[in-house]
Amino acid sequence: MNLSNIEIVSGNTPADLKQRKKFITDFYANWIIANPTKHIYNKSLKAFIEVRYLSMQETASKAAIRYKSTLAVTFLTEILENAVMIGNPQEPKKDNVKQKRFSEIYIMEYEKEDFGKIKLTVGVLRGSGQKVQYCITAIENDY
Repeated sequence: MNLSNIEIVSGNTPADLKQRKKFITDFYANWIIANPTKHIYNKSLKAFIEVRYLSMQETASKAAIRYKSTLAVTFLTEILENAVMIGNPQEPKKDNVKQKRFSEIYIMEYEKEDFGKIKLTVGVLRGSGQKVQYCITAIENDY
């Protein structure tokens, strides 16, 4: 996907949030066309991380809130490939309907040069054990 001619709006109006959400969904659609297997091997987990509709849906709703998180999504392949797990696997949040399908949640980080830290959340599907990309957001230290 050629991002050089696509501008990500940086404002915080409802129209800006809607435009960033559309940018993210369009990015995922193009990524899936370029990656028909819809998965990338993660070196740290020594396993494939699957990209599903839930991945796009959750990331679009969370990452669209901030410009930097929207920009972070454009590094999807290298994040999936190189993120490392921090801490121990967590239990899914009991009050989160989207997380009920997971047996564990992995919080991972990727340090992107000249950008900063990016958080990758991966869920482990009950039964199959497949690892599914749940959400990507930038970790901002400069509030």
